[in-house]
Amino acid sequence: MTVQTNVDAVTDRAAPVLRRFGPMIYGPTVLFALGEGAVIPLIPIIAAQLGADVATAALVASALVVGQLCGNLPAGWAVARIGERLTMTIAGTVSLAGVVGMVFAPVLGVFAASVFLIGFCAAGFGLARHSFMTTRVPLAFRARALSLLGGTFRLGMFVGPFVAAGLLGLFGDAHAAIWFFGACLVATVVLVLFGPDPENQLAATPGNGSDDAASLAEDTGEAVTGSIPTAGRVGVFGTMWRFRRVLSRLGLAAASLSAVRSARQVVLPLWGLSIGLDAQTIALIVGISGAIDFALFYASGQVMDRFGRLWAALPAMLLMGAGFLALAFTHDLASAAMWFAMFAAVLGVGNGLSSGILLTLGADVAPKGDPAPFLGSWRTLTDAGGAISPLLVSGIAAVSSLSIATGAVGAIGLLGAFAFLRWVPRFVPQVRP
Repeated sequence: MTVQTNVDAVTDRAAPVLRRFGPMIYGPTVLFALGEGAVIPLIPIIAAQLGADVATAALVASALVVGQLCGNLPAGWAVARIGERLTMTIAGTVSLAGVVGMVFAPVLGVFAASVFLIGFCAAGFGLARHSFMTTRVPLAFRARALSLLGGTFRLGMFVGPFVAAGLLGLFGDAHAAIWFFGACLVATVVLVLFGPDPENQLAATPGNGSDDAASLAEDTGEAVTGSIPTAGRVGVFGTMWRFRRVLSRLGLAAASLSAVRSARQVVLPLWGLSIGLDAQTIALIVGISGAIDFALFYASGQVMDRFGRLWAALPAMLLMGAGFLALAFTHDLASAAMWFAMFAAVLGVGNGLSSGILLTLGADVAPKGDPAPFLGSWRTLTDAGGAISPLLVSGIAAVSSLSIATGAVGAIGLLGAFAFLRWVPRFVPQVRP
């Protein structure tokens, strides 16, 4: 009874705090992801219009991921020195230069550089949000806050392509989606700069006497100073060396989760094509898997806050690892389409249960006084896992078969589950309320 009362009390306290982060964090995240999601499917198309062949167009599209990889460490340095709010503002503003470059690019090289710049700025925007939540959300409902952050990003990326399709139908020009991204960036910057300050609102709330909530009211989104200690700040590379043990263990486990997630986006469409399904059926199955994934994002946070991080990470990795392994044996079965649909749904459940895990684990193990440099290293590892995975699938499929590539992804998932089981209890503090 006492435990349930404590859980209910934390839930009651979490809701108003999370709502107050809407203008500073969740709203800008939806806007940024909405614009980015509208542009991403059109990057290869515009690259082809500028003279790229299929392989080159894919390379240009990958510049977004490469830019994000390259941007994480500089973003950690920037957040530690100028603060989250200013970093988000600069990232959004510089992204506008990338938008202008994409619209008016006279040659393919300029277009690719603009895509890279947007990815670089997306890293700064994402890390600033992550650092902001790490230093200001109480541990008792951190997972829910960060799962909600992951969910708002997924919402924008899910709706964005539909917006792009509507704009294409209305204007008949792929550049219309890029202008839409520009409008989203302007709204993002305005909201970050002039939106209600969540800490000031919380401070004005009567009767809120918790220490955790009070700590939220002491900061303004600027550089981490004052009430949050800054002693021992050693910079990005010094932080990487100081925390090499957790990065090389729990960080690699997190990278394996990112790899399995990324492989899902590649394997499912390729598998549908390989077993002879038409594009409409593949899109329907992948869409249903995505809808299941999106529907579970907040449940992941609830599980992590109530029972611990491992209770979400381990089932997610086991489901996705086993799902990929089982799918690998169904390619030549008479009912291959039915198995494809079923395991796509299983992968959707597993991915949904993992919503917010990477953000939450990074926040849990980051140094409390100066988390941004550590989070830059953490996000570089996880982004690298996501970037390498499609290349791994492509390479294995080229020299053997798609079934073997899919089985290899499943093996990575199961190894990642073992790594989480081994390292989460060792490095992550007890979080049960």
